[in-house]
Amino acid sequence: MKNLRLIGLLVMLASSSLFVNCTSDPIAGPDGTAGIDGIDGIAGLDGLDSTADCRACHSAEHRDPIKESFELSVHAAGATVGYAGSRESCSRCHSDEGYVNFITGKTAVDIANPTAISCNTCHDTHRSFDFETDGNDFALRNIEPVALDLTDADYVIDYGDLSNNCISCHQPRSKAPEDDGSGLYLQDDKRFYPHYGGQSTMLEGIQGAIIAEGSTPYPEVGSAGHRKGASCVSCHMGTSTDGLSGSHTYEPSFSAPICATCHDTVPTEVAGLAADMAALHDKLLELGLISEDGSTLVQTTTIPFKSAQALWNYKTVEEDHSNGVHNPKYAKALVKNALEAIQ
Repeated sequence: MKNLRLIGLLVMLASSSLFVNCTSDPIAGPDGTAGIDGIDGIAGLDGLDSTADCRACHSAEHRDPIKESFELSVHAAGATVGYAGSRESCSRCHSDEGYVNFITGKTAVDIANPTAISCNTCHDTHRSFDFETDGNDFALRNIEPVALDLTDADYVIDYGDLSNNCISCHQPRSKAPEDDGSGLYLQDDKRFYPHYGGQSTMLEGIQGAIIAEGSTPYPEVGSAGHRKGASCVSCHMGTSTDGLSGSHTYEPSFSAPICATCHDTVPTEVAGLAADMAALHDKLLELGLISEDGSTLVQTTTIPFKSAQALWNYKTVEEDHSNGVHNPKYAKALVKNALEAIQ
């Protein structure tokens, strides 16, 4: 019996030793011979060139012609920078620094050393690089609708495209005269006009002086063909065929594709406007309201209110600088009714 117990004990000790050896980390032996490499997988599709969209614009080939055309523009000439680009009230549209200051929401200030409009004035940073989904904003500083903050902050113009950037400056600084009920008006302002950038309101068909008794009807606001079917960019920045128009010269390119969508011959909508403008000029000159070159003359006594309206309309059409093309029906109504009012 004692021998059997001794044998059982020895068996248990031997089993325990085997268990310890099986569950302990063994000493690693030498590495085996490397196996044969597996077969290469199928090559994936090439990825998109991440810089292709960038190079389409950010290359000398693309940018040099733009720079050359811009050098021909009034913007680049900077004729007004010297006397207007530094002034707090004028710098937002007459200097690079002033516009950047304005469009970024900063308070208007005098600009110590103003410079002319440049690429950086209108362009800054892309809002999105997903051009396929969001479109190319050309890194313009503003593409949102613009309020006429200088004359009617409640009136917002939206061209629905990149042309919104133009409205920031191409809007009037003052409004048409208002009748106080006396039928008279004291014209004591040498700058009695919308200012030189009233293109947006002419295109819209607003802010002229409405002479109610005129025989020529005023068209509905926003109804001009160029307002509904064209834009600043499509007409003034089309592909240039001669290097002297379109692109960044901002000179209208009459060969632009947008023109052919409505015009198959030379437009006649403004026919007669030049003659009416000349007649209105001569009448205002006779009345002593303008000088020979069309500049407004300050009056020391009141004038008939309709004469003030006629003067305003003359300057509105003159300083639009499109010779009526922006809005032919509206321009004609302003001038014809003005002529009738002071005959």
